[in-house]
Amino acid sequence: MSVISAIEAFRALSAKYDTYILSTSPWNNPSASSDKVSWVHHYLGDQPDSPAYKRLILSHHKNLNVGDILIDDRTARGADHFDGELILFGSERWPNWDTVSRDLLNRAF
Repeated sequence: MSVISAIEAFRALSAKYDTYILSTSPWNNPSASSDKVSWVHHYLGDQPDSPAYKRLILSHHKNLNVGDILIDDRTARGADHFDGELILFGSERWPNWDTVSRDLLNRAF
């Protein structure tokens, strides 16, 4: 089985789910926010047909965002208080993007 990347997983999940990228920028690094936007543009595209077009949310309080599922590699910054399901990326149950995307794609309707 090949290992898929986060980019491939995001594209596959975006075909079945209403997806957003929720990230935190270091408070004392003013360019981090624009660097994250540039990364999304470079790897996922900056045109209206991109699955990530205008779908980047930067927040230090992830629990304030509304959604059914949050995929995160940490429980910090409010992820542990998110109202929906937290998929802890890198955990025993979801060690990589193969397992995460397979699980979520099997759940999709």
